[in-house]
Amino acid sequence: MRILLICLLSFLPVAALAQTGNGQPGGTISVDSDAQRDAAIAVRIRDILRQLDGYGNVGVTVADGIVTLNGTALDFTQIEALNGLVARVDGVVAIENRVQESTDVVERLNPAVARMRTRLEQLVAFAPLIVIAISAAALTSWLGFVIARRPWPWNRIAPNAFIAEIYRQIVRLVFVMAGIVLALDLLNATALLGTILGAAGIVGLAIGFAVRDTVENFISSIMLSIRQPFRPKDLVEIEGDTGHVIRLTSRATILLSLDGNHIRIPNATVFKAKITNFTRNDERRFSFTLGIDPAADIAEAQAVMLAAMTELPFVLDTPGPSVWVEGLGASTIDITAAGWIMQHQTGIGMAKGEAIRVVMARLDEAGITLPEPTYRIVGGPFPAPAAAAPDNVVPPPTPPSGPVVVQDVGAGEKAALETIIEAEREALPDNDLLRREAPQE
Repeated sequence: MRILLICLLSFLPVAALAQTGNGQPGGTISVDSDAQRDAAIAVRIRDILRQLDGYGNVGVTVADGIVTLNGTALDFTQIEALNGLVARVDGVVAIENRVQESTDVVERLNPAVARMRTRLEQLVAFAPLIVIAISAAALTSWLGFVIARRPWPWNRIAPNAFIAEIYRQIVRLVFVMAGIVLALDLLNATALLGTILGAAGIVGLAIGFAVRDTVENFISSIMLSIRQPFRPKDLVEIEGDTGHVIRLTSRATILLSLDGNHIRIPNATVFKAKITNFTRNDERRFSFTLGIDPAADIAEAQAVMLAAMTELPFVLDTPGPSVWVEGLGASTIDITAAGWIMQHQTGIGMAKGEAIRVVMARLDEAGITLPEPTYRIVGGPFPAPAAAAPDNVVPPPTPPSGPVVVQDVGAGEKAALETIIEAEREALPDNDLLRREAPQE
């Protein structure tokens, strides 16, 4: 019997160590059992639990170093913590934890009420400091709004009013953020700033994906207002749409077509599009093609057309007009004539129309005809020819041919469009990002 007891006691440390991972005490177990020691262990554990919240209903009994815990606790975390706490008391051999989670409503609400009362007391104690922090944040933000409201230096350093307003918004945002940081620093709560910025970044990223087109259009408006690829009243072609520029807004570019219609193009499209500016250079070339009789002298036809282009008063001498053979038509020789005009003084459409009229008249005077297309019909039978007109039918009179006089084309149509554009711009003078004095790309 004694040998069996010695063997059993030799294996007990190993078993105790194996249970250590489950919150049981480790180390060797004493052979002696002392009731007085058990009572001291129970008293010590009760004193410890009395000092901790949530263990008021936990009972402790100790027998032969084995601690039995009974009663209820507020939550499962406190129940699990009991094993680690009791295992640290000297003399504890094993722990039998029978504590259950409390279901009493009043018992579970009392700690929450106590915590709320404590936080309310802290809020009352911190009220003066909170008022100071809010006042400091409000004063800092107000200072930023006052600085941003001043016209100088934002209107001076910005290329236009739109960019100046963006500068003002940035100044307001910086001062508001500085006010928030100052308030949190006074409350010793700067750790919240990282959380706020992280949440703001996530929200901003989500909003950015949702309004991607709007953001792209806004950024394009900023870039166009800085680059100024065109000026007010310029005649431009953007993505196949041709018209005079009325204004550049924060969202779109407004054109007045040559037919008098408004064309609204999103700035994101304008920023990425190929822009043809016809007004950037004062000189502009027009051209047209005429088909002459293949039997005519081509060199003489070219000379006649060049002389006709030269006599036009609105056609520039430098660069001068030019005439060349364009190619072969179905029943004609195609010859192209081109001339340069000062488009700020002469309308391109009127100039081209007058040039065609004069050149055709000069070719007719030289006996060079512009034949109609000739068709060869193969097959039959053919209908009988129409009967000859009676002798008493008078043919229609032919218009008398007199000397052709070059007319003054001027810039009447262009001037009318500019009047319309000027009226449109004066109607909304502040809603325009274009300035004549701004640097142009």
